[in-house]
Amino acid sequence: QLQLVESGGGLVQPGGSLRLSCTASGFNLGYYAVGWFHQAPGKEREGVSCISSSGGSTSYGDSVKDRFTISRDDAKNTVYLQMTSLKPEDTGTYSCEAAGGSTTSCSGGTLYGVDYWGKGTLVTVSS
Repeated sequence: QLQLVESGGGLVQPGGSLRLSCTASGFNLGYYAVGWFHQAPGKEREGVSCISSSGGSTSYGDSVKDRFTISRDDAKNTVYLQMTSLKPEDTGTYSCEAAGGSTTSCSGGTLYGVDYWGKGTLVTVSS
């Protein structure tokens, strides 16, 4: 079964940190660019960050620059999102997606040309 599974979400106080994981099963994530998306309650989904298949190129949305870091460990078939200096507005569901076709691109933290997506993990930033 081909799937992406996110983990690492939870409740954290403002200013705290979390590391999210996106693990692929049934396919080699190393061949794919991967992106993280955030959907806040009552708002549209927005791209947060993406990383190329080689890991040599990354992109971030303006709201998370200098606070979030995306990375990948292809040996573990996993992409990570390290989130620091968390704010209440970072609350929401974070999901990962993978893209590997000719239409794949990553711009402004948004991944395009998605082939696979996960169900998401919930992050709550609150005191």
